Amino acid sequence: MAEADETDLMMNYHGDFVKSDRKSSRYPFCVVWTPIPILSWVLPFIGHMGICTSTGVIRDFAGSYFVSEDNMGFGRPTKYWKLDADKVCGNGAATWDKAVHDASEEYKCRPHNLCFDNCHSHVAMALNLMRYDNSTSWNMVNLCLLSLINGKHVSWAAFLKTWLPFLMLCGVLATFILTLNLQ
Repeated sequence: MAEADETDLMMNYHGDFVKSDRKSSRYPFCVVWTPIPILSWVLPFIGHMGICTSTGVIRDFAGSYFVSEDNMGFGRPTKYWKLDADKVCGNGAATWDKAVHDASEEYKCRPHNLCFDNCHSHVAMALNLMRYDNSTSWNMVNLCLLSLINGKHVSWAAFLKTWLPFLMLCGVLATFILTLNLQ
């Protein structure tokens, strides 16, 4: 009975993902995100992004000529953004999976460039190939913004992993500035 209550609570907090899905990092039809050490500590809206298949397998452009499967380049996802399979032009799950596969195959042949051709670009290509929400104008900027707005943290620990380093850095910086100004 306690297990059922915990599952119900997690389903309410995390939408339609039960605790077992989060433990195995399975987020079907989702864009997932995790912080990049140091970079995300300074700019917490910038991080590493991947896209999941219809079964929840994560694909992410983890480095030059390498697309990872179910092993994100900077650790397990801390945020997910659930997308609607009904907004895919074509046959829902089959079109989704083909677009994720095709984008991954393309990015296996590309060098990684932090500013211009990166993990966000990989996800954008997959969404453009499936014409998600009848659009072919997905890019790393709108994905970054929409992921920040629509993304949900997978747990409180994930929330802390995302925001605590930034808040601590802000506290140290504020202390340093106040110390200099009070002298």
